[in-house]
Amino acid sequence: MTKPLLFLFLMSSSIFAQDLAKNELELIEDTYQANAYLETNNDKGNKLIVFNEVKHKTTLAKKLFELGNNGVKVIENDYHKTYYKIVEKTEVPYYRVSYIYLDGAKLPASKISKLQRHIISEYKLGMPFKNLAQKYSMDSNANRGGDSGWFTNGEMHPDFEDDIIFGNHHIDDIYSLDIPSKQWHYIILQTHEPKNIAEIKVLKIEETIE
Repeated sequence: MTKPLLFLFLMSSSIFAQDLAKNELELIEDTYQANAYLETNNDKGNKLIVFNEVKHKTTLAKKLFELGNNGVKVIENDYHKTYYKIVEKTEVPYYRVSYIYLDGAKLPASKISKLQRHIISEYKLGMPFKNLAQKYSMDSNANRGGDSGWFTNGEMHPDFEDDIIFGNHHIDDIYSLDIPSKQWHYIILQTHEPKNIAEIKVLKIEETIE
């Protein structure tokens, strides 16, 4: 095969491969099909990503949220062509509180119970919860003043979530919660109403440009 013909063959093969990937992408319309595609095309760059409108503020995330369902965005550089396809758009209920965590493995139950009552009393006397969390919480959230950030069902311990979601608490309620099986103890301040937050599931496919 002469060099010009070889060059044309390689170019047409590359274009065909890219067209094939694009055509396959057009056939994928939901998460089930996206996962099935990934099972047989499990290259490192291919994945299903969840973007949350509150947690993800990048330029890419903002542009993806502007697309409709099954919309596609393509980003290309000298080495890669990356496809992002929206396979699911939904709104998910999220919750947010502030809490102080007390570790039952480090303190006896009697002391924890007394400390819970003391902290609640301090709060009711006017001490900001943020200060109390920084002083007492045995969790890294102490650095955030006890803020849990937005979380959804399945991200926290079930007992913690059930109490937040189904406990019929109101804004500014403060109360204690114990999970004896884990020796976890909390003082919780209800800071936010539940909020539906937009999420998108995005199939990312990455091609190498030859």
